[in-house]
Amino acid sequence: MSRNTYVIDTNVLLHDPDAVSKFKGSDVVIPLPVLEELDSLKRNTDERGRNARNIIRYFDSIKEKGNLSTGVSLNDGIVVRIITELKEKKTFPLSTDRSNYKLLMAFQLLDTLPRVVFVSKDLVMRVKAESIGLEAQDYESLKFSYDKLYKGYRKLEIPKAEIDQFFKDGFVATKETDLHPNEYCLLTSPEKSSAVCKYNPESKRLEPLMKLSRDIWGILPLNLEQKCALDLLLRDDIKLVTLIGPAGTGKTLLALASALRKVFDEGVYSRILVSRPIVPLGKDIGYLPGSKEEKLSHWMQPIYDNLEFLCASTTGEGNTKETQSWILESKKIEMEAVAYIRGRTLPKMFMIIDEAQNLTPHEVKTIISRAGQGTKVVLTGDPTQIDNPYLDKDSNALTYVVGKFSDYRIYGHMFLERTERSELAALAAEIL
Repeated sequence: MSRNTYVIDTNVLLHDPDAVSKFKGSDVVIPLPVLEELDSLKRNTDERGRNARNIIRYFDSIKEKGNLSTGVSLNDGIVVRIITELKEKKTFPLSTDRSNYKLLMAFQLLDTLPRVVFVSKDLVMRVKAESIGLEAQDYESLKFSYDKLYKGYRKLEIPKAEIDQFFKDGFVATKETDLHPNEYCLLTSPEKSSAVCKYNPESKRLEPLMKLSRDIWGILPLNLEQKCALDLLLRDDIKLVTLIGPAGTGKTLLALASALRKVFDEGVYSRILVSRPIVPLGKDIGYLPGSKEEKLSHWMQPIYDNLEFLCASTTGEGNTKETQSWILESKKIEMEAVAYIRGRTLPKMFMIIDEAQNLTPHEVKTIISRAGQGTKVVLTGDPTQIDNPYLDKDSNALTYVVGKFSDYRIYGHMFLERTERSELAALAAEIL
């Protein structure tokens, strides 16, 4: 049986440094311009620079197994080679300037190979590849369908007697076999009885939510989704939480309020770490004047806004600034750029990663793996609002984490759909 040949674009390797190992039983071809582009990025201090360095080191290490120009055999039947020369090709339909060298090299392989596929995260490159007769694909390995994504809750209709039994015993057995760990259920009956519960994967029962004895730093859940999200955020046995939803649904506010409760009121965690990816300036905060903290203040303003709102809700408008200053001066809350989390070990922290949809799956792996003993990680964001040019709603870190973790008991997820910021915000989200 003939083998497939995949020609890999630079952006694929930057998106997933382990991409070469994902094409089992196939030939993987790296055009020389890809290596040159990686080499030009290797001095960058951001995630792309680190990935470029790792990929170059990887190719250097496998040289010991053979000649990269003729092909090096790896595990799982993968053969990787680097093509360095351009051959005469009289029918190449595009201009032969440097921007098309990768496509030209891939096009030349059609002379001798049965199936050549150009793999790129760049839509323009895929369109150009198809225009010259090459098969083109997006890189699918680190993707989950956003439209089919696990929501974190479902509605179940059961007899009223079972709902009554739930309120009496504090649990109810379920016949559902496809419930995810920590999935929430809205139980309803034809008689209009209802109850909200959470699936316990160990007892395999539907159990009640935690009781809130008081507000969480001045706020209370405004809808069912927020109620379930708070339950996830306040449970110490759930170590990873993802909150997805459009602007104004309360994702960051709920996460920050829960963190303040757990750190300042209950002392479960020692500190709060809040971080956001710095996407608009190429993940580099060096263009703004001042110290790192002064630069970060511009990017962290949404966090400060939420903190100010919580302080006002808790102590009243007149004491907002004093309470906010007390929190910030306590050294129990830290604002940090995602780029500076790498390499740290973060024990007993309540970590909030805001706008996580702008991270790659590889970046989020780096972040979550920083969590030390006793740390809780919360990722918030909206996969339909992405600033990273090589990510989409299916390939971003937030969607990827939901797809990968949904069957694990230490993980919980909630999709928040209802905007509660204001009547105007809710109307804008619906009609604009």
